[in-house]
Amino acid sequence: MTNQEWQSRKEKVICKGEANLAPVYAAKAKNATITDIEGNEYIDFSAGIAVVNTGHCHPRIVEAVKAQLENFSHTCSTVVPYTSFVELGEGVVEVAPGDFEKKAAFLTTGSEAVENAIKFARHFTGRPGVIAFKGGFHGRTNMCMGLTGKVNPYKAGFGPFPNNVYHLPYPNAYHGVTEEESLAAFDDLFACDIEPTQIAAIIFEPIQGEGGFYQAPASWVRALRALCDKHGIVMICDEIQSGFARTGRMFACEYYDVVPDLITIAKGLGGGFPISGVVGRADIMDHPQAGGIGGTYAGNAIACTAAVEVLKIIKEEKLVERAQHIGLLFREQLESMQKVIPHIGDIRQVGAMVAIELNDPETGAPLAALTKQLVKECNANGLILLSCGVKGNVIRFLPPLTIESELVVKGLDIVKTQLQALVK
Repeated sequence: MTNQEWQSRKEKVICKGEANLAPVYAAKAKNATITDIEGNEYIDFSAGIAVVNTGHCHPRIVEAVKAQLENFSHTCSTVVPYTSFVELGEGVVEVAPGDFEKKAAFLTTGSEAVENAIKFARHFTGRPGVIAFKGGFHGRTNMCMGLTGKVNPYKAGFGPFPNNVYHLPYPNAYHGVTEEESLAAFDDLFACDIEPTQIAAIIFEPIQGEGGFYQAPASWVRALRALCDKHGIVMICDEIQSGFARTGRMFACEYYDVVPDLITIAKGLGGGFPISGVVGRADIMDHPQAGGIGGTYAGNAIACTAAVEVLKIIKEEKLVERAQHIGLLFREQLESMQKVIPHIGDIRQVGAMVAIELNDPETGAPLAALTKQLVKECNANGLILLSCGVKGNVIRFLPPLTIESELVVKGLDIVKTQLQALVK
């Protein structure tokens, strides 16, 4: 059967809300390439949305998972635990920033990690309020939609959302939102809506993911830390997309000289298997009563086994350093492209978390339609590509950190060819 025939079958039985970007069906994937059921090969610049940082089907992960499957697949970590659950906790606590005592909790999805981070913060502080930021993305469950600062498609039609959530401007120099404007919004919030002693947590992405790959300024992060310390607020750093070597650090918050109280993790941790978690200050993590945190599949044995191997691979194959190399290669190629295609208004790169913003070179208007068409044409020509951004005009590049350099160049050649054809 063809890709289109499978797509037709899918549309008859799978809800429209679970739409797929590329109308191709994977048969095999290896490192940084995917082969579809028709035998077509694609360079993968998505890594399953920053999940397979260690590449598709890394042989060490495959072997570890096979060995685990021969023993058991599930007992529930809160019923009969297993050694990989503890090993992973030790590994995550070791690599997480902060010289204080830390503990971890493991779950299944990124949304669960965020939900539970809020639970930890509210339980610890006894307060209801949470501050999030415009342009942020924290997941699709109800609480997470309430935290997310992007309406379409994540929030449109799904309200009402939880109360006691407040959205403030995220500093974004490219779009004219200053740090001063963002910080002044806190004063307005505390004067008009809620007192700071009722805020449990401030949650932010050090690099906004779905929002468009904008990095938080260091001075702004320091100001948040000072605000949290002053008012006893828990600082939560959402590292679900930016974590595990993606940005050329194990965590993106390591670019700052402050440490969050809690970090949400997922995606790159599992190497392709569904696992997420929260790691941070032990006094906060230990505050909820026994049984208050967990879930049937939380920290599943197969996913834990894969994640333990992922941490070893990142260290032994020097993927933190590799991310820096890949990112600089992307920047070099994209800057060269920008010289001949003025529709590339901005290039953003932190490690191997890279984006270009497409704007009208005359007016500066966001080019959402062009962005969408570019993704479509690249997919049709052998490159899996993703878009993002509140205005829908950002192309994001998230290749596996194990991608060969020649595939980076080849993939960007496809981008250049298709973009030039579209803007003629």
